[in-house]
Amino acid sequence: MKFLFISDNFPPEVNAPATRTWEHCREWVKKGIDVTVLTCFPNFPEGKLFPGYKHRLFSNEYMEGVHVIRVITYITANKGFLRRTIDYISFGFASFIAGLFIRTDLIIATSPQLFTAVWARRLAFFKRRPWVMEVRDLWPESIKSVGVIKENIFLKYFERLELRLYKSASKIITVTDTFKSRMISRGIDPAKISVVQNGANLELYSPREKNKELLLKFGLSEKFTVGFIGTLGMAHRLDFVIDAASKLEDKAIHFLIVGAGSERENLENLLKELRPQNVTLVGMISKAEVPEYLSIIDVALINLRKNDTFKAVIPSKIYESAAMEKPILLGVDGEARKLIESYKAGLAFEPENETDFVTKLLILKNNKQLYNELKDGGKKLAADFDRKKLAFEMKNILLKAVR
Repeated sequence: MKFLFISDNFPPEVNAPATRTWEHCREWVKKGIDVTVLTCFPNFPEGKLFPGYKHRLFSNEYMEGVHVIRVITYITANKGFLRRTIDYISFGFASFIAGLFIRTDLIIATSPQLFTAVWARRLAFFKRRPWVMEVRDLWPESIKSVGVIKENIFLKYFERLELRLYKSASKIITVTDTFKSRMISRGIDPAKISVVQNGANLELYSPREKNKELLLKFGLSEKFTVGFIGTLGMAHRLDFVIDAASKLEDKAIHFLIVGAGSERENLENLLKELRPQNVTLVGMISKAEVPEYLSIIDVALINLRKNDTFKAVIPSKIYESAAMEKPILLGVDGEARKLIESYKAGLAFEPENETDFVTKLLILKNNKQLYNELKDGGKKLAADFDRKKLAFEMKNILLKAVR
């Protein structure tokens, strides 16, 4: 059986889409599936090629048995609607051309942006093969929610395009039950939609002693450290976090923000303006370094702006933080909140509510019994969302799409 997986994010990029795709594909290869991934040359989120890569027409490499084909695209940083749209279109077209020469039984295209799925659908038509759409975000709804695009003719077009793609796919795999419910409300056949949530690679993410070198490097040995590790995007409202941190009276609490993204420059400017002594901003790190950075924090901060769209989202950082037994301070309502509260893996605060944010943070710092209970809850959550189990579940869904 041959799978062709099309994704514009893939390792060595370290964002959630790259990680999910890689860890699933690797497990499928172990189960005897011949997997080819079509992707671009790694550059997310800063629009700069990663070390060791040259921007060529295409390249071939193998990663633990996964055949990775990279194609030339227009490269830009993860900001600016027009440039990113050109980037997405260029990848979709290049992957379509390359895909014509790849033998496969099934084509899988992953969102959030729709152009990958548009060209995957066309490729499936020309190759007369079924195709599956993996929906990790409701696009364009998600970009509307952060103000990238407003109600206009283009948004209406993208919404109609989104619906056509859902209807034409042989199967849809999404990451939350809320996403599935919203698709059904728009007339999509529930029988063709499956939910495979995100999870954590428990071989990589497991409890460990705090990395002493990192503690010394950032001066955190005597601090209660709240960590955000991931993409610094418009959706995450980290300006709210920095502003709240600058007013915090408890000097034992320190915030460690690690990553890169479209909002990094704005955050740097805010830090220069407010000059808080309890916030450290660190640049992008490799995937292998993430567990070491998670080891030195006491609480994992997972935050999104206040918007009804994000009530359908479960950030992937939840699973990795839980696997490291780090209690979660969650600023997301909806399905994500239900998840951590059902497992008792963290405390949730109302998004963008500074008073509630600080109150829940101080509870985590001062209530040691509750803190330890939340660590145990995270352990249970991670066990139920082991990436290997989820990859096996998704493989069986995909095989049904071929038969």
